[in-house]
Amino acid sequence: MVALGNFLFRFRTTLSPFLPLLLLLPGPAVLADPLVAALIGLAVALLGQVVRRTTIGLEYIVRGGRNHRVYAATLVTQGLFRHTRNPMYVGKFLMVLGAGIASNHWLALLAFTGAYSLMYQAVTLAEEDYLRTKFGSAFDDYCRRVPRWWPRLAGLRETFALTRFNWTRVLIKEYSAPLGWTLPIVLIGIWNIHQTTGLAARPVAVPVLWALLGFATLVWLTLGAMKKTRALALPSES
Repeated sequence: MVALGNFLFRFRTTLSPFLPLLLLLPGPAVLADPLVAALIGLAVALLGQVVRRTTIGLEYIVRGGRNHRVYAATLVTQGLFRHTRNPMYVGKFLMVLGAGIASNHWLALLAFTGAYSLMYQAVTLAEEDYLRTKFGSAFDDYCRRVPRWWPRLAGLRETFALTRFNWTRVLIKEYSAPLGWTLPIVLIGIWNIHQTTGLAARPVAVPVLWALLGFATLVWLTLGAMKKTRALALPSES
């Protein structure tokens, strides 16, 4: 699994754009109303976004490795890393789960979440192998204290009290993320409505979904422009 994880870490940006095709797999419906499936999917994905933004705001960890290989300059154990060793992946998996629910087909939901589960598990094992080699007993002690996946909620208030939340860093690092999960969820929700009842039969639901996508697009464009013009920048980037 470590070898697979190193491979997936190196090529995940190449493979990830193809995984949403799994959302098109047919099968039995998850819910009777595709609008409800889309809205639940959006809510679950939003929870994932909250987890990711909280992680970045409290204690940022450099993502992407170095030269497409696992790399870490320091062992990050503060912020949400006090509660789960992989808060960024937990957040991203919730976004994946949200998109799977919005697909409203059991086969698509299981295939999509299953593919990402395998990728995240393999990549995590590769990262842990690297961290254990580099940091030794310090990393082993961290693993004994903090679960790999399921967050330990005890001490959350203390975590927020100990760390200053960096909103600027959140907006810079995650400005495009909301559009990234809103776009597929809204589009697949509208497609499913078209396939079941037809768009004309849902005169309120469809505009609401389009409005949500429009809002996410507006936020992406605004923050992107602010970042490009340096109106939004970290002190070290000024």
